[in-house]
Amino acid sequence: MPRDLMSRIVNNMTSPGEALVCIFQYIRRLVSFIIVVVLLHFVVLSRSVNMNMLLGSLLAVAGAARALSVPSLDAPACSTGKGTVEYSKSVPDKGDFPTTQVDVCYDDTSIHINFTAYEETNYYYNASQTTNEAIWQYEVMEAFLYHGTNDPQTYLEFEVNPNNVTFQAWIFNKSKVRAASAPLDTSYLTQPLVDGLTAETTLDKDAKTWVSSATIPLGLFNVDDGQAAGTQWRMNFFRTVVSPDTFPDQLLGAWNPTNESNFHMTPFFGQVNFV
Repeated sequence: MPRDLMSRIVNNMTSPGEALVCIFQYIRRLVSFIIVVVLLHFVVLSRSVNMNMLLGSLLAVAGAARALSVPSLDAPACSTGKGTVEYSKSVPDKGDFPTTQVDVCYDDTSIHINFTAYEETNYYYNASQTTNEAIWQYEVMEAFLYHGTNDPQTYLEFEVNPNNVTFQAWIFNKSKVRAASAPLDTSYLTQPLVDGLTAETTLDKDAKTWVSSATIPLGLFNVDDGQAAGTQWRMNFFRTVVSPDTFPDQLLGAWNPTNESNFHMTPFFGQVNFV
C-alpha cells in the first residue's frame, strides 16, 4: 500500500468505516488501472484495434470496476413496468432484518418510488412532527438519490414515516462518508408539494405492512421532461425499525448495507439505470 494512502488512513480517518472505504476505493482504482494497462498492451501488440473500439473498451472497464462493487437495478418507464429490489439485511452487521421492498420507475416528469415495509409491528412515529423535522429518529423508509455515476458529495435525501410525514433535503457530504472532521450540510426543500414532491402512505396492521408511494420531480436533478430514459443514477434505500420499548435504539436496514451505523456513505450507493 502506498505511503501516502497509509498516512491518510492513520492520520485523517476518524473511524474504521472511513479507513475501509479508503482502502476499498484504492483497490478498485488499482484493479481498473491494471486492466487498462493490459488493454493498452494488447493494442500496441495487435496494431489493429480501432481507436473508437479502444475508447469503448476503456469506458466499459471503468463501468465494470464499479459494477463489481455495488448492486445495480434497471428501472423502466412506469408505462412498461418497474424495477424492484428487496432487502432483509441489517446495518452494519448484515443480520436478519424485516423484509423491505422498493419499486422504482419513471415517467416524463418524475421518479416514482414505492416503498413496502413487511413484518411491521410498531408503526412508531411522533405524531407532533411535521415536514422536514427529525422523523428519522422513529420509523421511516428512505431513498438517497443522485443523478450521475460517481460517488457523490451532494445528493437528495427523501424520507417518509407511517404518518405520511416527509423529510426532503439536499445533503452536502464532502467526505462522502460523513466524516466527523468534514462538512455535512443540509438544504431543505421547504415547499415539497409546490415542487411536485408527494407521498401517499397506507397502513395494513392485519397484514403487518405499510406502503408509501412517492413522486420525486426529475427537474430537481436537472433532467428535462421526457429525457429520463437512458440516464444513470446512484441510489441507496433504507428503513429504520424501533418501538416505544426500544426507542431511541433503532434497527437499521439497507439495500446495500454500509459497514457502520451510518447511511451517509455514498461509495455504497447502488447503480440505477433508467432503461
